[in-house]
Amino acid sequence: MRIGADFLPRLGSAVALAPLVLFLCWWGSWPYMALVVATSLIVLWEWLGIISARPKAALVAIGGAALVLASLMLVIRPVSAAAAVVLVGMVLMALVARGGRQLRPWATGGLFYAAALALPALILRADTHVGLVTLIWLLAVVWSTDIAAYFCGRLLRGPKLWPRVSPNKTWSGALGGALFGTLAGMFTIYLAGLPSVLLAAPVALLASAVSQLGDLFESSMKRRFGVKDSGSLIPGHGGLMDRLDGLITAALFALLVGLVRDPDAPALGLLLW
Repeated sequence: MRIGADFLPRLGSAVALAPLVLFLCWWGSWPYMALVVATSLIVLWEWLGIISARPKAALVAIGGAALVLASLMLVIRPVSAAAAVVLVGMVLMALVARGGRQLRPWATGGLFYAAALALPALILRADTHVGLVTLIWLLAVVWSTDIAAYFCGRLLRGPKLWPRVSPNKTWSGALGGALFGTLAGMFTIYLAGLPSVLLAAPVALLASAVSQLGDLFESSMKRRFGVKDSGSLIPGHGGLMDRLDGLITAALFALLVGLVRDPDAPALGLLLW
């Protein structure tokens, strides 16, 4: 098996960052909220950099204010209030963004993309112990999918998944990632002592597939704007957006599933089947 030159930097970054992320997920409260909001703002900054939106700082300030207000309002209540704040922020970004009408939808889409990370992460974690289990489940599915896809793709190779969008991804990597992502989700639920290990397997499989779609979406976006990486913040990965593309779509998917099954406790709705 041929390991890419980026493997050691990727491994080093994961070893350094994963324990910190897990610790703050466990801690919860304002340190976790600060992590989520700061991460979302960096994602928004990198998104605007990819599309070359100007004035970048003003757009991030407007989007950041909307995300912070939405995050604070979630503590008081309602997803509806948070969504309203984000929508207001999107309108303001559309008014400020320069680059013509074609660029404005992309600029406002950046705020939605950042909110798709921030709001699910905060809403799902709000449910104390079950919320923590939900986050660990989500990270286990996405991280295992990413790792397994990397190694299965290089070990088994075979037909390309979608060469026009991402020339290095293979069907063997995608299927291997989905398999191990599903197993990781089931194992997390088993360790948590929840009674729905087998019944929740299809949700883990779908979350794994959605996370890979998120990766493909970011690849297609970068290809459209002629950008290789979203940034250079994380050695071996590029930008933070490069690292979180799968988590963002999987988190949004997890929240929607949880809300459909139990609007008052989406974390319970997601895990208990």
